[in-house]
Amino acid sequence: MTPLFLPTSRAAMAERGWDELDILFVGGDAYVDHPAFGVPLLARLLEAEGYRVGILAQPDWKNPEALRALGRPRLFAAVSAGAMDSLVNRYTAAKKVRNDDAYTPGGRAGARPERAVIAYTAALKGAFKGLPVVIGGIEASLRRLAHYDYWDDRVRRSVLVDSKADLLVFGMGEAALLEIARRAAAGEPLKEMRDIPGTALMVAAPPADALKLPSYEEVAGDPESYGGAFRLAAEQANPWSGRPLAQPHGERWVLVNPPAPPLDEARLDRLYALPFTRLPHPSYTETIPAYEQIKFSITAHRGCAGGCAFCAITHHQGKIIQSRSEASVLAEVRALTRHPEFRGTLSDVGGPTANMYGMVCGDEAARRVCRRGSCLHPRICRHLAIGGRRAERLLARIRDLAGVKHVFVASGIRYDLLDHQQEYFEALLAHHVGGLLKIAPESVVPEVTAIMRKPGPEPLEKFLRYYRESCREQGKRQGVVPYLIAGHPGCTLSHMVDTALFLKRRNLRVEQVQEFTPTPGTLATCIWHTGRDPFTGARVHVPKSPRERRLQKALLLWHLPRNHGEIREALRECGREKEGQELLGAKGPQGHQGLQGPKRRHRP
Repeated sequence: MTPLFLPTSRAAMAERGWDELDILFVGGDAYVDHPAFGVPLLARLLEAEGYRVGILAQPDWKNPEALRALGRPRLFAAVSAGAMDSLVNRYTAAKKVRNDDAYTPGGRAGARPERAVIAYTAALKGAFKGLPVVIGGIEASLRRLAHYDYWDDRVRRSVLVDSKADLLVFGMGEAALLEIARRAAAGEPLKEMRDIPGTALMVAAPPADALKLPSYEEVAGDPESYGGAFRLAAEQANPWSGRPLAQPHGERWVLVNPPAPPLDEARLDRLYALPFTRLPHPSYTETIPAYEQIKFSITAHRGCAGGCAFCAITHHQGKIIQSRSEASVLAEVRALTRHPEFRGTLSDVGGPTANMYGMVCGDEAARRVCRRGSCLHPRICRHLAIGGRRAERLLARIRDLAGVKHVFVASGIRYDLLDHQQEYFEALLAHHVGGLLKIAPESVVPEVTAIMRKPGPEPLEKFLRYYRESCREQGKRQGVVPYLIAGHPGCTLSHMVDTALFLKRRNLRVEQVQEFTPTPGTLATCIWHTGRDPFTGARVHVPKSPRERRLQKALLLWHLPRNHGEIREALRECGREKEGQELLGAKGPQGHQGLQGPKRRHRP
């Protein structure tokens, strides 16, 4: 039987014999019935538990009738801005309006409101008086406490306060949302659900065991208090030993419960076995770019142990790697091979970091009290089992499936794990690089990578030597795409000159430059706002001026003649004009990154 899409209209509800919903989802992304999209994933899970669920995708938030299209839900509405924070989705790092939105049919911008969680919640409260609303997704998750907002250039209140939602779910949300639904169905008001892990709510007074943070008023007016609040919250991120957090906002408190424990393998497998159509809703007549990108990709795991300072993944998905079983992944691949458009190529098998599949903490007692923000920085934790055999075996089994011709790994990899995952890297380079391999050093300067919580230049150089030798031995013409960040806290113009020289000397060329965007909730954003590392108190250079950020970007793109004027300007600024001849005087080799082997085409 072909699975049905979840209802998006009264007619679709009538086809199922429903006269009302239990739970209404409102989201900022188009409805793609695929497990890579958060709202459909959660909606399918609740459907499997027997709840009547419908979806309003990208509704007109200015029109109350648009919000009433599926009627008033019996239990509550669940709101998400979508797969991205709506302001990151709407604006560039230079605060310029983007012209497109990958999660909208036709890639058109403007289909979701700015500060979508607040706008959708207000629209629902206006359309249905007294309707309980739960907010979640990455926008709500990272804004659950008072937070620095780059676009307003000030500290904003918790999104709970500004949205007037009843409950906030942070993290991936499956366990918390199921518990909320069960209690709501039993008649418990949302505002009385004070103890669900992975949730936050407004209370008149905090519980006795809560860790009290500096108030919103304090952190908004004093960067030192802001850094202190960030440090205290970060130290309570362990799902098993973290304390509830309480932050005053005026006369009330934002109460943030400890995170929900990660899903075990069986529960994660169950999610991906739900009856997704894996297609955009048939009402759409234009392609959805984000769907086209992941249509034939496989998510093998979630979470990231890296804990990079600028990345929101650890704050949202957690640092504990949650891997699906081989049987679950293989079943999904077999289902994909029956897709009418599948031609034998899987575009990706991975997760936030591809070679973290199967990694686990080997000491349960240590895991339950751990306060490290990263399992890899400043050194790899001795308890972390980081071998790559399980990931290598999974890729091998996928390659052997009927109907599968090519299996690529497009997710980023941690090359600093090479010494511990030799078999995985050999298989990766032999079978799974689609011409270009993505790596994310982000910087090559030790002082900067230490702030980023990234490996320094030595592991990168070792990996590049290994990669070049392997490509030559295998007769393959494959390149590397290095991702680097301009304007990150701690990075000076002189550091970026060092980076440009590193790239030039190793024949590396960056195709696109990431300009650091201070997203809510991250360590790097805290440093950006306060000018200090909240854990050490050390002062950190923050490149905030548009001119410095522009010159840093130009240095990363050293090979483009149009940037040479700005590069000379940067060299004069640093007093390093003597290095201009090396950087600009001779052209680098033609071709992509200069890491290719013999000039013959090869597709694994």
